[in-house]
Amino acid sequence: MDELKFYSYPSCTSCRRTKSWLKSQGVEFNEQHLFRETPDVDELRKILSLTTQGIDEILATRSKEYKELGIDVDDLSLSEFLDLVIEKPKLLRRPILTNGEKLVVGYNLEGLRAITNNRMEYTANIS
Repeated sequence: MDELKFYSYPSCTSCRRTKSWLKSQGVEFNEQHLFRETPDVDELRKILSLTTQGIDEILATRSKEYKELGIDVDDLSLSEFLDLVIEKPKLLRRPILTNGEKLVVGYNLEGLRAITNNRMEYTANIS
């Protein structure tokens, strides 16, 4: 597995839950503060290339920043969209994890297991 890149924001509940799970599983990762070290155009293009739903998968449409835009991002070119996200990184859903081949957006336990190759099965003790 390539190095796991973890784009996060410390105040984000989903980011904290994801980070906690990764640490509890002993998974090593390289964390990048999403707002202080916003991904550049090449990183964003790579992230988008790994999505199954394109822009919709990484865009935080319920965020205040998105609602205040007052524009339809579908009307933007890819370059315009990337420039907008670099200017306003709060438009990105969080966290974003990638190993260069797979992508997980948000706290998604099934996705985390897949990207970390952690196939642990949990069993319940029935008494």
